[in-house]
Amino acid sequence: MYDLTVLWEWLGFAVRWLHVVTAMAWIGSSFYFIALDLGLRKSPDLPPGAFGEEWQVHGGGFYHIRKYLVAPEAMPEHLTWFKWESYTTWLSGAGLLMIVYWVGARLYLIDPSKADLEVWQAIAISAASLSIGWLVYDFLCKSPLGRRPTLLMVLLFLLLVAMSWGYHQIFTGRAALLHLGAFTATIMTANVFLIIMPNQRIVVADLKAGRKPDAKYGKIAKLRSTHNNYLTLPVVFLMLSTHYPLAFATEYSWAIPALVFLMGVTIRHYFNTKHATGSGPHWTWAVTVILFLTIAWLSTAPLRDLGTYDEAEARPLTALEEKFAMAPGFEDAESIVLGRCSMCHAREPVWEGVHFPPKGVVLETRADILHHAPEIYLQAGLTHAMPPANLTDISPEERVQLIRWGRAAGL
Repeated sequence: MYDLTVLWEWLGFAVRWLHVVTAMAWIGSSFYFIALDLGLRKSPDLPPGAFGEEWQVHGGGFYHIRKYLVAPEAMPEHLTWFKWESYTTWLSGAGLLMIVYWVGARLYLIDPSKADLEVWQAIAISAASLSIGWLVYDFLCKSPLGRRPTLLMVLLFLLLVAMSWGYHQIFTGRAALLHLGAFTATIMTANVFLIIMPNQRIVVADLKAGRKPDAKYGKIAKLRSTHNNYLTLPVVFLMLSTHYPLAFATEYSWAIPALVFLMGVTIRHYFNTKHATGSGPHWTWAVTVILFLTIAWLSTAPLRDLGTYDEAEARPLTALEEKFAMAPGFEDAESIVLGRCSMCHAREPVWEGVHFPPKGVVLETRADILHHAPEIYLQAGLTHAMPPANLTDISPEERVQLIRWGRAAGL
């Protein structure tokens, strides 16, 4: 019989794999078309309505590409649409959010020291918050501000910073940055699904009906596509941030994304300018380095939200934690974890070179161990992921004890 915990872990892995692969496809096509658009050149033999063309070489062949600002005179027989990369990335990301942060809300989403929420309340806030950004952003784009792209980008930046601060007032540090990434990605996918694709369908319908398409639809789609281009790199950072406590578990974790969004602008500005002119503004790299060093400096502030040793021990146990506490073998498991894991996974680690508990996981008290019981079962019992390189010499017999304890508790 399969271990349901193991199957659930592999399901999460499969969805994460799908999410990463489709994100690569979406980001790759986005970068490619921005570079293509900026690299278009005029030529005397362009057909009517064509804005520019580009010759490219790849895979042993040559490609001749032309762009029409509005549309060609007649509808081509074959038309390739770029949409499923975006949709599948968002859907797989939503699935991963549910698997990791909703099902594991007590462990990964809820931080009682910030907001003592019930699981259903935390999930409701998580789900509802993802739509807020799109509604506000779409309203701004459709308002007169839509004709002032620079001001619009500034307002979008302020919205993202406000959401970063708000998420950190409610959720764990890891969940806060992950949700900010999902919040931003929702805006990007909604741009594709609700604006870019419908506008392109209107143009196609006009061509099929023999009508001349309105140029405004292309301009609107171009604006939203440009926004997506500048948001891509920060979203990737936020997705990766959950693996680095210095990003998500420090005093100013809410402010770090603000600087990351600015780095996204400076990096993309360099490459966009380089694609258009052949040479990018090198000052952008100096600004990017300064922003990155500022992030590193902000991350040196003391860890927050870990509480004190006494506070952790005094915290009431949840029903799930009580189940692990009552399971046969807990006393042995507690002794193993305190002896093999707590020197690094402490509020103030004592292992040389470890300055913060890895991934923000603290295993100093009975309450700490019970809170992270599923992770201990998977990371140090079923697998040899922890301790790294088995530096603390956990024995095979001790791993068996951890497995027995976890299974006795129903894992």
